[in-house]
Amino acid sequence: MKAAFFDIDGTIYRDSLLTEHFKRLIKYELIDPRQWENKVKDLYTQWDMREGGYDAYLLGLVGSYVEAIQNITVEQNEFVANQVMDVKAGRVYKYTRDRIKWHKAQGHKVIFISGSPDFLVSRMAKKYGADDYCGTIYHYDGERFTGETTPMWDSISKQRAIDEFVEKYGIHLDESYAYGDTNGDLTMMKSVGHPITINPAKGLLKNIQESKSLKEKIQIIVERKDVIYKLRSDVDIYECSFIEEWEEE
Repeated sequence: MKAAFFDIDGTIYRDSLLTEHFKRLIKYELIDPRQWENKVKDLYTQWDMREGGYDAYLLGLVGSYVEAIQNITVEQNEFVANQVMDVKAGRVYKYTRDRIKWHKAQGHKVIFISGSPDFLVSRMAKKYGADDYCGTIYHYDGERFTGETTPMWDSISKQRAIDEFVEKYGIHLDESYAYGDTNGDLTMMKSVGHPITINPAKGLLKNIQESKSLKEKIQIIVERKDVIYKLRSDVDIYECSFIEEWEEE
């Protein structure tokens, strides 16, 4: 069995699902807006102005989010999660949206592995027809979030998830694909025969350059506006140049 493993945030979705959920919790006055203003806004601004790293922004975001939602009920959470999907779920990259369709047409197992909350990942998996998924689990005690999580945003957790899917479906990793954009996806891409990174963060590009085996097999994709480019992985990350528009395999 061949599989295609997809990260979501920054790979399928053109931002962070967790960010969208966070903002809507504030919009509906379910959490204090100072949770964003005091702890996340500066990190977001630094990343948005290209003065700080995306990984640093995400880690800061997750910490504040976990703290902010500790008294959110299941009912409130479900309402806001549905709102995120209704309004934002279509905001995806053309490249990965088309690749999902391509893999499904080939009969490959399509699996979403994301650091976003599992209650958002499950909705994205349903919308785009994924065969299976896993995300960060937010644990509830009765009606309210306990503050405890089982994370899925780091490389080690994603590798563990892949190992479980391999056993569950009899997946041949050397014939499979993985799509990601940050260092959290590094082991996932190292595991498969066909790794692809879309709009990769600088830290991930650096690690690709330092891994001879990964550098030799990875595809680097950049999507900007309505154009999709494939970059050469055999040149220095500071000298990458557009070489061709991506074409369907």
